[in-house]
Amino acid sequence: METADFDAILDGLIEAELPALIESYKMLHARPELSGQEEQTSAHLASELRSLGFSVTEGVGKYRHQTWPGFGVVAVLTNGAGPTVLVRADMDALPIEEKTSLSYASKVRASLVGAHEVGVMHACGHDIHLTSLIGTARMLARLKGSWRGTLVLIGQPGEEGGGGAQAMLDDGAYALCPRPDCALALHVTTQLEAGKVGYVPGNFMASLTEVEVTVFGVGAHGSAPERGKDPIIMACLLVVALQTIISREVNPLEPAVLTVGSIHGGTASNIIPDQVQLQLSIRTYDDAVRDSIVAAIERIARGIALGAGLPEERAPQVLRKISHPANYNDPTLTKRVARSLGQALGAPNVVQAYPVMASEDFGYWGLAREIPTCMFWLGAADPEQFRLSRESGVPLASHHSPLFAPQPEPTLRTGVKATTKAVLDLLGKGETF
Repeated sequence: METADFDAILDGLIEAELPALIESYKMLHARPELSGQEEQTSAHLASELRSLGFSVTEGVGKYRHQTWPGFGVVAVLTNGAGPTVLVRADMDALPIEEKTSLSYASKVRASLVGAHEVGVMHACGHDIHLTSLIGTARMLARLKGSWRGTLVLIGQPGEEGGGGAQAMLDDGAYALCPRPDCALALHVTTQLEAGKVGYVPGNFMASLTEVEVTVFGVGAHGSAPERGKDPIIMACLLVVALQTIISREVNPLEPAVLTVGSIHGGTASNIIPDQVQLQLSIRTYDDAVRDSIVAAIERIARGIALGAGLPEERAPQVLRKISHPANYNDPTLTKRVARSLGQALGAPNVVQAYPVMASEDFGYWGLAREIPTCMFWLGAADPEQFRLSRESGVPLASHHSPLFAPQPEPTLRTGVKATTKAVLDLLGKGETF
């Protein structure tokens, strides 16, 4: 079949499915579920994939040591001998109250584990990711005559919670399917217009390490500070001192970010507390750089405590809470994917982007780079709003904003076509990698 004829067939299939996909997207957007609570979302995906002939396993991966079952989905469609291609989409939403005023805006509220009730919103586009995965599954199930091999689709919970990918792998996700020859994913962005995609060979997203620091002190009455050791003062000194790590201890040519995002201590104005907690995030592309930053945090925190006169046994406690790898796009695989994207969407709609310091746990699926991976950006901004934003300098609402609002129709059309074409080209007629 001529390429133009095949493209016309694919376009026709996508257009026929697009209204239903948009309705599915709006449904998912209106009923978001937090990390580790994706029960309805997981069931919806599993039902969709079973209806297309996939062999589906649900309940994969307990979420970060909690008692509820995992909500990961592993779906396999075998179509003769050939390579195995994995496509992954995340499913969870964020504890953010939506303020978009969309007709399908989320009004959901839910309880965080051990915390109060919060608004819940798909403020990072995982509803787009999941709907695009469903659309891609429909296309590839209908086009089985055009490829040979095995297609593995992953619905992953807990990406925002920072443990979903590892939990699924620890629970044997790769025992439920042939080992992939490569793994693909997309991520929505308002930094590109809907209808466009962006690719990045090599480093794509940074690793994330979350660190909790507990600064100990000696409690006392606020009127007699000399009788205590004030952990609030020590914590303030620590926040300032930590800013020297990146500027004075990390090679300026090595990307690295250290953020103190939370600090809590004390209960009243006239009480010197006995401890303060800080929550930090570290982002790097090099694990050795990350480890050196953690070591510097420990050293500086200990030095401040000793300088305040605390004994060694009261040195601050530094704990790594979450740590996941950087997303590295295999250059050879990414070149192949970029070529497919250009053929599917037209060269002007495919741009080479830059690495970012944001983080995502998709990198786990590469098993420390044993399996080539590629994640690409899926543009989601209204083109006219995007143009006005560039002219005015006022940025569009970005990820994790209560105003985050992808443009559904062109975004989903592009996501489904781009992913379908990339998978078809990788599976081909069963040629091995």
